[in-house]
Amino acid sequence: MTVVDDRIAMADVNTERLDEWFERLERMPVPEGFRAEIVGGTVHMTPQRGTHWDIIFELAWHIRSRFGRRAKVLSDVRIDFPGHQNGFCPDVVKMRDGAKEDDTGRWRHQDVEFVAEVISQGTAANDYGPKKLAYAAAKVPLYLIADPYQGRCHIFTHPKDGDYTTETRVVFGEELDLTDTVLGLTLPTADFPRD
Repeated sequence: MTVVDDRIAMADVNTERLDEWFERLERMPVPEGFRAEIVGGTVHMTPQRGTHWDIIFELAWHIRSRFGRRAKVLSDVRIDFPGHQNGFCPDVVKMRDGAKEDDTGRWRHQDVEFVAEVISQGTAANDYGPKKLAYAAAKVPLYLIADPYQGRCHIFTHPKDGDYTTETRVVFGEELDLTDTVLGLTLPTADFPRD
């Protein structure tokens, strides 16, 4: 069994524990405008800022425009990923055609085609580190990080052996050429705000 297989098996084992954590989070008085997710067994709560939301909206709008209203484009929805207690709520997710929620009402990481995370100062290390590795272990073909602090996007493709083999960087203001990816589109970044 490979390291990647171990991570995927661990995701199945940890589901009950993650369910317990998320049930507790739902009962907590989380301030409005905050989102919570679990990365490597640690709960992270971050405020949604205007800059953050503007980029999320731009990404989701362009993807939905390309694929239509029937496309499953999600934001801030729990999806359990490989690794130790990884209940992520990605900023933007595109599910493959025909993807459906399982018997528990959750989306499966095996059906994720695209993930985008918009960097927040407090959780940047997660997006560049353990979340990137978990997405690669889950064989998500396209992972995009939009970083308003750097004014740059990082595009990760070709997951292999638990990491991505290709990274492309594009400065805000330039177009993201994703025509040779599962999205098959070009994303403008001229309207992406900076922090």
